[in-house]
Amino acid sequence: MRILRAAEHRRMPWKNGRGETVEIAVFPPDATVDTFEWRISMATVSDDGPFSIFPGIDRTLSILEGAGLELFVENRPPVILTQDSAPYPFPADAQTTVTLVDGTITDLNVMTRRGRFSHGVKTVTAAAALEPTVGLLLMLCHRGEMEVTHGGNSGTLKQLDCAMLEGDRAISLSGSGTGFMVRLSSDTKM
Repeated sequence: MRILRAAEHRRMPWKNGRGETVEIAVFPPDATVDTFEWRISMATVSDDGPFSIFPGIDRTLSILEGAGLELFVENRPPVILTQDSAPYPFPADAQTTVTLVDGTITDLNVMTRRGRFSHGVKTVTAAAALEPTVGLLLMLCHRGEMEVTHGGNSGTLKQLDCAMLEGDRAISLSGSGTGFMVRLSSDTKM
């Protein structure tokens, strides 16, 4: 288990230059926004407009703070995402624009390079036992505090801390927190 503390997340401009993103984790570790295999980040959206285009990337978006947004993804019907919405997957290379529902939001972005990695995102509460997983699992604490136990290791996550877990060991969560579980798996034999 490796814990990534919120204070250590890396801040950088959006690919399209219209805002700022907070990078939680990326692979490979020295990857840029054009060369990553997978990336987990948060972004503050304060204006209506286009999302950055990421060729060959699949993306899942979740709302962390704010009233939400209406998402317009090329060749799909518009969808309104709020903090209560399930994480929403879509291709990051499709033309995508957003209209804010009522002011600034902060979102969680999970992105994987198509054909190399795939991902799944779901919301979790701290009182849970999870099945062992193959591949990499990241647990992000959204609100409150959660204790993550993975095999014989445990650690406490505070708001926006993230635990990286690898190996097929049992996982349990305790405490009063809520968050997001991200499963990453390789689509290729390396």
